[in-house]
Formats: sequence, structure tokens, C-alpha cells
Amino acid sequence: MKLWKVAPLDKAEAKRIQSEYDLPAITAILLQIRHITTSEEIEDFLFNDSFIAPPDDIKDIDKAAARIRQAIEREELICVYGDYDADGVTSTALLYSYLEASGANVIYYIPSRETEGYGMNKNAVRTLCERGVKLIVTVDNGIAADEEIALASELGIETVVTDHHTPLKTIPDAVAVVDLHQQDCPSRFKQLSGVGVAFKLVMALEGEYCDCDALLDNYADLLSLGTIGDIVDLRGENRVFVKRGLQSLMNTDRAGISALINASGLNGKELTAGRVSFTLVPRINAVGRLGESGKSVDLLLTEDISEAEEIARAMDTDNAERRRIENEILDKIDEKIRRCPSLTLDKVLVIDGKDWHQGVIGIVASRIKEIYGKPVIIISDDGQKAKASGRSIEGFPLCDAVAYCADLLTHYGGHPMAAGLSLPSANIELFRIRINEFADSFPDMPFDTLSIACRLNPASVNVGMADALSHLQPYGAGNPAPVFGFFNMTIADIIPLSNNKHLRLQLTRGSARMTAMLFFTSTEEFPYRRGDVIDIAAALEINEYGGNRSVSVVVREVKASDDDAEAILSSGRVFEEFCQGAVRDNDALRALLPSREDFALLYRFLRDSGGYTHKTETLVHALNNRLSYGKIRVILEALSDLNLIEIHEGLKECRITLNTVSGKADLSSARIIRAIQESLNTL
Repeated sequence: MKLWKVAPLDKAEAKRIQSEYDLPAITAILLQIRHITTSEEIEDFLFNDSFIAPPDDIKDIDKAAARIRQAIEREELICVYGDYDADGVTSTALLYSYLEASGANVIYYIPSRETEGYGMNKNAVRTLCERGVKLIVTVDNGIAADEEIALASELGIETVVTDHHTPLKTIPDAVAVVDLHQQDCPSRFKQLSGVGVAFKLVMALEGEYCDCDALLDNYADLLSLGTIGDIVDLRGENRVFVKRGLQSLMNTDRAGISALINASGLNGKELTAGRVSFTLVPRINAVGRLGESGKSVDLLLTEDISEAEEIARAMDTDNAERRRIENEILDKIDEKIRRCPSLTLDKVLVIDGKDWHQGVIGIVASRIKEIYGKPVIIISDDGQKAKASGRSIEGFPLCDAVAYCADLLTHYGGHPMAAGLSLPSANIELFRIRINEFADSFPDMPFDTLSIACRLNPASVNVGMADALSHLQPYGAGNPAPVFGFFNMTIADIIPLSNNKHLRLQLTRGSARMTAMLFFTSTEEFPYRRGDVIDIAAALEINEYGGNRSVSVVVREVKASDDDAEAILSSGRVFEEFCQGAVRDNDALRALLPSREDFALLYRFLRDSGGYTHKTETLVHALNNRLSYGKIRVILEALSDLNLIEIHEGLKECRITLNTVSGKADLSSARIIRAIQESLNTL
């Protein structure tokens, strides 16, 4: 369960924007709630598809361009040193192709994710020295490579750094360091991805007479792939890159991108930022995750159609293999949680496994975070040393939590929403304890949230409204596709589709009727019935069939209208904290302690229902809010301890079954009831 947060709306300001720019009401509302309200912001957001500021205000970019020009003139061997993800790969392809077209003697290097890890490494520097490289230009990395750059200098190699990650305390001693996040860098727009920084460097290399529009014609396809892939905010210059890039991708003359689009099944379809993000980017990333990142650069650079098609097919195969490995790890985590449900009680979930593929554990962490609504760190352990990847929820700075455990780690880095780290295998259990110490001490540990753009009246939904949303495209980080709230909707009918793989919900409110699609949910998995009153969070999409256009309401989340999500989550957290020995408050403990009548209420419901097959949090609604969620969890734990029920709970299902029993059970003898009573007696 997530907390739904409806964005605050200033109706007067939205009306002003609508009137001043002659916009549909829904467009003006979304601009206002996204704080795009000044003339400059609105003009840039809605109408700018070509202006990119000159790079002159970026620290060291003039030095970087001067050293690269010198290397070209001297015919020195230049190495573009990239990274294995979509941003690093496109950065490499962009700068390499520009330098090659400029007559440079240039090669590129992409480290192996599995054997070398992120960024520059000393063995690679030595290899490049043996190949005769005189200048390394990093893209999408290098800001933390002070030791590697020092080694390169000792070996007679100079380095230009271009990066977009946050600098550490020590800035590398390079010929030039181009990173907009340096404290003394005066550049205005700081949110560029690595490929955006590489493009700025190309602009600087073009010099005084740079034709930015022509450069965008050449490189916008690469810019959009990298910018979308790195999940940077689609505002300002990033928005220009993606706007132009989506047009370029649909009419690309790069053999590799054309082959990738065909292999992905997108040929002939409109390319949106979402389709690029969920279809093209994963295929580029999959190659790096499975250890052969260079193939992605080869694909983007090749002019040979047969070679492009061969690489694209291989990338598609790699992506399928990545999904297989991901599902295999998820199955193993499911088994772990079924055997040891207490793994999910922590505020930060730390789950380790033997030799899990390091290139996939970040994706797995994201999946687990979505299921449990908590920060998650997944660890791959080889028995001696371990590597981990984590994902967080809004409001919990995972990078700070990891840094709190620095003495246990051999390496770490990241940002508030994601982190990577390495540690000795012997430290895993202590790391789990220590990072949860940080979470326990963190003020107001947040719950996972779902952002609702605004409330909508179902009677107001029409094709014109859905069309008006196109003004805000492309969607992505910082400008997400809007999710709307439809509240107090009565379920009139539940219709299974595609052999019960999906559901069509017929909903009503007053005289208004609405159809909503709920994908990948069967009638058995749906916890609500006809007549229930629910809230839905949904996206609006245009459906075209047989020449007719209609609005499709696509459900993202569902909850009962009478649910108090914050109360449910808070009560569940008190239960978890008690199980962890962290509750020290009499009132909180008393709120957990069920009466015999509470036991009877829940047990009768389970008996009359023949068990239960939905998430336990939905029992609050099923019992008409007569029991708190924390109390429900206590009762279920007690009934399980007394062998009255069995609970099968993992990632993919929650199933409660009743056991056949004879005689009466002594409810007070359940371990959790005794533990609560003992705690109350000692406080």
C-alpha cells in the first residue's frame, strides 16, 4: 500500500495560465501543479525544441576543447573512456563519432561491468598506455577517478574528465574537469546526463560558429536515448534533447538504431519517451549487465546493415536472458521470504544471496521496493566479498544511510534514491543491523507514496481531455505521465478479459459511468466486489481502433475509499517495530493487543470466506474497518502460532488457509500475545 498524495492546486493561477496561453484547462492545471508558471518557464517547456545554451559558462570546457584540438593536430591517439549503461554508451558513441569525423586518431573503451566495475580502473589505464594512448577523455565517469588519473599521468597520459555525477571531496588532477556539479562551476542548467555533457563538449569543439541546430540533427537520437536512459529530469535542455531525439529516432539513418527498433517490435509505432525507456533502453543496458558493453557502442556506430541486424538480434537475446536471470533471483528471494517472513519487517530490507548476477540486482531491488514500499538493498555474495545495489523511496536518503555504515564497506557511492556498495561477506549481517539503526534514528521515516496529479470528475473525461495531455509530452523523470484520482467510485461490474488475465471495471458515481482497465490482475486476485466503493489512480490514454478514437482509463492503483492509508501503514509499522523489539510506548502496545472478540471477528471472517487470498492490508476493508491493521497482523501471527491457520506469504501471493482443529485454543498462550502482555507489565 502507498500513501496517495494529491498535488495542491491553485485554481486561480491555473485559470490565468489557461487564459494567457489559450490552453485546455487540464494542460494549464498540470503546468501549475508542476510549478511551470512564469512566461519564461511556460515558453521553454511548451514551445522550445531547438535552443541549447552555449557552453561558455561551464567550468574548464574551454581547456577541454583546447587539449582535444591539440591532440587532433598532433595526431595523438585519443581514447574516449565510457561506461556500460545507456548514458555511457551513447556518450561514447556521440563523442567518438564526432572526433572521428573531425579527423582525430581515436578509439573507445568500455569497462566490463562484471570484471572491472564502474568508471576508470588502473588495469584499463595500463592497457591503454600499451596501446599508445596519449589522451583519455572520459564520458559519464571520471569525477571520482583521482587515483586512476594520477596513474595515467605517471604513464604519460593526460586526461580530460567529462561527467555529471556529484564530485567527491577531491577533484581529480586532470587537464580539465568538466562537471556541472562542481561548486565553482557557474553553469545555469545542472541536470544534464553524461551524454548531455558530451554534447556540450562537442559544441565547445565547434567553437564560435557552432551550428547547434545542425548538431541536434546529427546527434539528437543518441542524446534522447542517453537522457531517457539516465532518468534525469526532462526539463530545460534535456527536454529539447528528447523532443528532437524522438523525432530523429523515428526517422533515423543510423543502421544500428533502425535495427534495434525493428528487433524491439517498435517499427511503425510512434516512439514515446515511455516506449524508449521500457523497450530500447533495457536492450542497450542488458548487454552491459551481461558483460559485453562494447557491442552497444558497435551497434550505434556501425553503417553495415547486416552487422547492425546481427547485433540487434543478439541484444534482444541478451535482454531475454536478463529477464530470465532477474526472475530467477526474484524466485529465490520469494523462497527466502516464505521460509523467513521476518526478513520483511525491517525498515530497510537487506536481502543477500549466493552469486546472484551483479548486473541484475539493481533491477531486482527496484522490483522488491515496489512490492514492499521500503528501501531495499540486494547483495550478491561470493563467499569472500559481496557487491550490492539499492533503491530507495522518496524522502529516505539511501546514500546517507549507506555512508553511515562506511566502516563496514570497501566501496560505496550513489545518491538519495539509489546506491551501490561493496563489502566483505563477513560484514553482511552487521551491515543489515547498522543500516536499520540509521533508519530507526531517521526522523519521520517516510512511507512510499503515489503522486496524484489532481482529482477528476468521471463525467469530465473525454477524448479532448486526453488529447490535451500531449502538450506536456515527452514524459519522464521530473515530468511524469500524469496519474489522476477518481474517488468514491462504485463497482457496477467486473469483467474478465483474455482468459482472466485482465479486468474491465464498470464504475459509477452518481449519474456518471466509466470503464477502466486493470491489466495483469485476475478476478481471483482482485480483492473487491460489485457494490464496493473504491478509489482508483489512473492514466488517460487514447485508444484508436477501426478509425474511431476513444479514451482508455488505465488503472495504476486501487484502494477502498474507506481506507485510511496512513493509519493502516502506521499501525503496520508499530507491529513491525514490536516484532523487532523497538516499541517502548504503552499506548502503542495496547493498540496492538486484541480482545477475544477481535479474534472471533477475524477468525469467523476467514472461516466463512474459506480462507483469504489477498494482501493482508486489504483485510481492514474486508472487516469494515473494525480492526486496525496492526491488530490484524497480531491476530494472524497468534492464530498461526496456535496452528489454527497457515499463512503462505511471498512476493507473488498471500494465502491464508484454515486448519482442521478440535477443541478450543488458549489464545492467551500464543507467543506474540504473551510477549505484548509481558512488555506492558514491564513498561
